[in-house]
Amino acid sequence: MKVIPSILAAIFGITAIWPASAADDAKRGETLITRDCGHCHAVGRTGTSLAKDAPPFRSLGKRYPIDSLEEALGEGILSGHPDMPEFKYDVRDVGGIIAYLKSIQQP
Repeated sequence: MKVIPSILAAIFGITAIWPASAADDAKRGETLITRDCGHCHAVGRTGTSLAKDAPPFRSLGKRYPIDSLEEALGEGILSGHPDMPEFKYDVRDVGGIIAYLKSIQQP
């Protein structure tokens, strides 16, 4: 019966394109943030920023809503600080970064 292989192929095809879990997204965000920002900013739930003027990412929510960073991360985040390079991420990366940042915010 050829129906069963077709059904299995359809199931496996769907699972192959199933979206990543929220935990996977946050882990991806953590990896990107650590790679791109960890040279200056404290990017975890603890620690001190290596650059004295770089705010720890766990306190960003005290300055502005984390969701408000989505557009800047996708279009190219810039800072008035001359030492900070421009970063631009694709949609999947932005989602992961936002998920990670939300997960580490201090109350």
